[in-house]
Amino acid sequence: MSLPAKAATALAGTPQSEQEQYANLPIFELHSGFWLNLHHTLYGQARASRDGRGTPSSASGATKRTPNEEIAWDNAVAYYTENYVDKDLLFNTELILLKNQLGDFEQCDELSGSRKKTCDAGLPPKLTQVLNAAAAVYRVHEWPEHDRANRRWIAAVSPLVRDKGVELSERLAQIYQTRWPKQRIRVDVAAYANYAGAYTTIDPLRIIISSTDPRNQGPAALEVLFHEASNGIAEPVQLAINRECRQRDKAIPRDLWHALVFYTTGEVIKPVMKGLGGNAGGEYTPYAVREQLYKRGWDGYLKLLDQFWLPYLDGKVSFDDAIAHMVSAL
Repeated sequence: MSLPAKAATALAGTPQSEQEQYANLPIFELHSGFWLNLHHTLYGQARASRDGRGTPSSASGATKRTPNEEIAWDNAVAYYTENYVDKDLLFNTELILLKNQLGDFEQCDELSGSRKKTCDAGLPPKLTQVLNAAAAVYRVHEWPEHDRANRRWIAAVSPLVRDKGVELSERLAQIYQTRWPKQRIRVDVAAYANYAGAYTTIDPLRIIISSTDPRNQGPAALEVLFHEASNGIAEPVQLAINRECRQRDKAIPRDLWHALVFYTTGEVIKPVMKGLGGNAGGEYTPYAVREQLYKRGWDGYLKLLDQFWLPYLDGKVSFDDAIAHMVSAL
C-alpha cells in the first residue's frame, strides 16, 4: 500500500485521515506518533550515552542543530538520563503509563494545554517543559526521517496484514484457547523501540515496534507483529505451565512460555509466508531460528517444543496433554 506523500512528512498536530494513520487494516491500527517517537529517541540516546555507545543508529541522519537547539536537546537527554535511563520500558510502570499517555496525545503539537486545553497531557510540569523544548528541536531535525522510516515500514507490512491478518489471528487465538481482542490492537511504530527492537505492554494491550531495526524488515515484519500480539493473549499457556509445574512439584521454567510463543508464531507464519522470504527453497525462516534464539540457552526448550508442542499445533494431541508432557520432560 502506498501512503500519500503528505503523510510521510506530517508533523505532530497535523490532522490525518484514518486511512493515512492506521492503513485501514483489520486486527491492528498502526501509528507513527510524534511524541512517542520523541520519548523513545530521548530514552535511547540517554541509554547510549550512559553505556558509552554514542548516538543510537535511529538518530542518524539528523541535520546540524543550532547552539540553542543543542542546549535544549542535551537538557532533555540529561533529564532522561537522571530520571529514566535505569528503568525498563517494558517492566517499569511509570514508563508504561508515560508511553501510553504520549501515544494518546499524538495529534497535539504541545503537551501543556497552553494552545489547546484538550492537549494538556497531565504530565509533571518539568517533564512537560522538557518534552516541549525538545519537540521544537526533534520536529526540525530527527522527526522527518523517523516518520518517513515509520511510514515506509507501515506501507510494507500493510498488504500482508490485510491479506493474512484475520486468518492468523483466528489461528493463534485457537491455539492459545482464548479470544483475539475485539478492538484493533494499537501498534506504535518508532525509529527506536528498545534493545529487542519491539515490546508489548498490556492493560491496555499496546505494541511498540522499531521501523529501523534490521530484525523487523521484510516478511519478518508480519511475524514480529503477531509475536508481539501473542505476548498479550498467550496467558493461558503461561498459566497452564505454572499449574502443571506446581502439581508436579517442579520449579517453573524461566522463559519456556516465551520460547513457546516464538515457536508457535513461527510455525503458524511459515505456511502463509512460503515463497516470501527465507532459504533458497522458498521456505520462510522463523524469527527465533534466524536470530538463533534457541542457541542462547533455549536449546532444551526447542527439543521439548518439537517433541510435544508441535503435535498439538498439528492437531494430533490436546492442549492439556501437550503441556503435561512438556512439563513432565523438564
